[in-house]
Amino acid sequence: MCEKHAGRGPLVGPVVWEDRDVLVSHRPADPDGRGFPGHLFVESRRHVARWDELTSGEAESVARAAWLAARALRAELPVELVFSAIIGMNVHHFHQHIFVRYPETPSDVDWMGSLSWDGAPRSHVDALAARLGRHFGRE
Repeated sequence: MCEKHAGRGPLVGPVVWEDRDVLVSHRPADPDGRGFPGHLFVESRRHVARWDELTSGEAESVARAAWLAARALRAELPVELVFSAIIGMNVHHFHQHIFVRYPETPSDVDWMGSLSWDGAPRSHVDALAARLGRHFGRE
């Protein structure tokens, strides 16, 4: 088990949902207890570095979890778009980002800047994570 899945390290955020193959968590809050609402990590339980190292069953579980995460975000937040990205350059454990863009985001802010512009929404994310988790298992 990796440090993050053991609940240790800087990337540990509130768990949204989990099963035997996948863990979905919200990006952790800043030290002030608030963070950007709507940035999730979908991760394989098994430690692999890249998307193509997952088994076909793990890839199916990840894809389903990412789809459910996007639907949950859209249901719980007043968002314009939901993005998905697999980058994998700095953290060598497979993780897929699912994150939102709010309608008030300035048009000159690109998709990657959606969560970091000066006026980006910030709130406590623990309650949101619990609400998002209730959408998993619904089809």
